[in-house]
Amino acid sequence: MTSDLNIVALVSIGQHPKSGRARRAEQDARAVELGMRLAGDNVQVLHAGDAAEETLRQYAGMGLKSLRVLQQSPQADAVVALGDYLAEHRADVVLTGVRAESGESSGMAPYLLAEKLGWPLVTRIADIVSIENGEAQILQALPRGQRRAIQVRLPFVASVDMAAQVARQSAFGPGRRAELESLPWVETPDSERAQFKEAPARKRPKRLKKVKATTAAERFKAATAKSQGTGGRIIKDQPPTEQAQAIFDLLLEEGVLR
Repeated sequence: MTSDLNIVALVSIGQHPKSGRARRAEQDARAVELGMRLAGDNVQVLHAGDAAEETLRQYAGMGLKSLRVLQQSPQADAVVALGDYLAEHRADVVLTGVRAESGESSGMAPYLLAEKLGWPLVTRIADIVSIENGEAQILQALPRGQRRAIQVRLPFVASVDMAAQVARQSAFGPGRRAELESLPWVETPDSERAQFKEAPARKRPKRLKKVKATTAAERFKAATAKSQGTGGRIIKDQPPTEQAQAIFDLLLEEGVLR
C-alpha cells in the first residue's frame, strides 16, 4: 500500500445500458477500487458536477469517508476544472475510466487531462503492480487477455480498463454517512459541446456472414476462425476523383447512404 502518495480517482455519473437509469460507472468504479487497493482510505475521489447528485453516494458506499465535488454546471468544461485542481493539489497518480457512460462519452477526457498537465498517459490498464522510487510498474490490458508490462515515472494519468479488478459492492449505510464535500470552482463554458446537435442513434446495417459448412467440425472452425477481409482493393495511386467515387460506391453498397 502506498499511503504516502496522492492518488486521485476521477468519477462520473454512469448510465445503465438497458434502463437508462443513473448509476456508478463501471470503469470509474474499477478506478476507485484500484486506488483504494493502492492507498486505502487515503485515495481521493473527485467529481466535477453537481454535489446534490445522489448517484455519487454509490461510490462513497465502497468504503470512502468523503468524496470531493468541484461544483460545475452541465454546460461547463469539466476537463478545465479537473486539470486546474490536479495541478494545484499536486496529484501523483490520476485514475479514470476509459470513457463515460453518459454525455459525450468520447473517451477524450484522459487524453485532454494528460495534455493539459503535461503528464504521460497510460491507456487501458489492468493493474498497477507496484510504485517504488518514483516509478510505477503497470500491466496494460491487450486484446485476447494478453498483458503488457509498462514502466512509467510519476506523476501520470491512467485510464482503467474493464479487465481491471471488479469493484466491490456499494453499501447503502456507509454511502449515506460519507461526506460529499462541495468546492465552488470557476466554470469554463464548453464551447465545443455547445455546437453539438444530438439525435437518436440509428441502427447501422450489419454484413451477415454466410457459412457453408456441412459437418460439425467445419461449423466449429467457421465460428472460431479469425475473420479476414477479402473484398478490399487498394486505391492509393488513383486520382482523387476516382478514390472519392470508390468510397461513395462502397457506402451505397453497405447501405450507409441512401
